[in-house]
Amino acid sequence: MASLPSSETPLNQHSLRALEGWLETLGATRSEQDPCDWNWEQPEWRARLRLDQEDLGVMWDSAVPPRSCSYSYRLPRADVEAALRFGP
Repeated sequence: MASLPSSETPLNQHSLRALEGWLETLGATRSEQDPCDWNWEQPEWRARLRLDQEDLGVMWDSAVPPRSCSYSYRLPRADVEAALRFGP
């Protein structure tokens, strides 16, 4: 796994390997169908994360109705992680 920059570093300054390593440390697993898609399950919810060109897309599958949003790669990793952990 590539080492991670400081948590205050924007995601767009992380290498792809570092982003993938970060998702793995969160407990997300890569989709077998699409290497850009990741599945992340928490006790209260589950989400599909997508490494798009412009941003990190999130779809909370367990929310009713399903909820989605995206986070700019210009945001610091710590802020994105906090928002993701907050859930839907």
